[in-house]
Amino acid sequence: MIDNLSWLTVYPELILLGMACVIALVDLGVKDEKRTVTYVLTLITLAVVAGLQAWYADKGDTVYGFGNMIVSDVMGNWLKCFATLATMVSLVYGRPYAAPRGMLRGGELFTLAMFALLGIFVMISGNNFLVIYLGLELLTLSSYALVALRRDNAVATEAAMKYFVLGALASGFLLYGLSMLYGATGSLDLQEVLRAVASGYVKHQVMVFGLVFIVAGLAFKLGAVPFHMWIPDVYQGAPTSVTLLVGAAPKLAAFAMMIRLLVEGLIPLSVDWHQMLAFMSIASLLVGNLAAIAQSNLKRMLAFSTIGQVGFMLLGFVAVVVDTDLTLAKNALSSAMFYTVTYVMTTLATFGIIMLLSREGFESEEITDLAGLNQRSPLYAGVMSVCLFSLAGIPPLVGFYAKLAVLQALVASGSAAYIALAVFAVVMSLIGAFYYLRVIKVMYFDEPVITAPIGSSADARAVLTLNGLLVLVLGIVPGGLMTLCAQAIVKTLAT
Repeated sequence: MIDNLSWLTVYPELILLGMACVIALVDLGVKDEKRTVTYVLTLITLAVVAGLQAWYADKGDTVYGFGNMIVSDVMGNWLKCFATLATMVSLVYGRPYAAPRGMLRGGELFTLAMFALLGIFVMISGNNFLVIYLGLELLTLSSYALVALRRDNAVATEAAMKYFVLGALASGFLLYGLSMLYGATGSLDLQEVLRAVASGYVKHQVMVFGLVFIVAGLAFKLGAVPFHMWIPDVYQGAPTSVTLLVGAAPKLAAFAMMIRLLVEGLIPLSVDWHQMLAFMSIASLLVGNLAAIAQSNLKRMLAFSTIGQVGFMLLGFVAVVVDTDLTLAKNALSSAMFYTVTYVMTTLATFGIIMLLSREGFESEEITDLAGLNQRSPLYAGVMSVCLFSLAGIPPLVGFYAKLAVLQALVASGSAAYIALAVFAVVMSLIGAFYYLRVIKVMYFDEPVITAPIGSSADARAVLTLNGLLVLVLGIVPGGLMTLCAQAIVKTLAT
């Protein structure tokens, strides 16, 4: 029997699911090419859901429902709130881009984005192997459809095929690893698995064998080396509005899935999984930053940049197992959460600029397309510069503080190996600064190749301005968001 407490844990998900179905039906009667009714209903729904998630998070309760398969806790609710806001911003930026490209002939862009967000919610709330996997599949299947939304575009279709094939392979890895753990522990429940692993009765070799496949599946969803092959092709080939939907909010879900599986479920095996994450973080920093230098396509450069940024975020998980001091572990994970949230915020603005500079029949995807942008629009050039400086980790922007927080977590360990890892990360950041600064140089010092006026909707322009200001303001006063992340991690791990 399902009690009222169980339903309480999924009210936001029920609202999102119900409204996604209602909006899909309402859209059948919408004749407007810009899908204004569908767009407004979607934004209202997402605003209500985000507000409800923030209220849940502010209450600070941890509630389990549906036989412990679902958990509603502070970290999960804040991540769901941020993911909802990221989806809202993505749709605000994406609508002016999608309309001239025939992507709004139906309301699929909005309804698929809502179903992808629902998958993110289920992944974040999952306290059971099967629930986490179902959320992952809902997200990925919706993402495949979104990437292929421009059915008449060969490049987008090719990107969707690559994403589908590699995504299926990664899902198989993850599912196989979860099945190994289920076979070894006899349970799908994360708490039961934790108790079984901690008891020492389960054969260690079997657990590590399953763990390897789980980490491989997680690495694919994050885009960490050596499971990064899909990111540059999908980022470049997908319509830019879809690239943002695939590259922003799902990063929050992947972070939550790592917390649920590796920290809450498999922390006794941390000595094993942190070695894998350390290798992936080093490889991601190296490959991501070096490969980005050679790119002339802006979306592809940002894709390799994403791989490097993921490597930095993984350093927070590497620092978790320095010793038995739980304070250090919580500090490291809160730094990783802060890094993920601020990276998503910065990504929204950078891809938003690319979309707003595009027009019918022209994709503003090459770095040279930004030549002389400051002369055409000082606002857009300013926002793009702020975001690129932030990604490079230059003070006083939020990206600098995010990198500093992760490096402090490594250095606080006192371990020579982790201090060396921090130094390596700094060197990679210096290399990464080159390709970010190159784009800024093109915007401010090159002569404009394109002189066409930049047209954008008032809502997209207002949200972009606010987005850029947040990147700047949160770098100057990061304490509030950092405290929020720290409290979320502490309360979640205390249960």
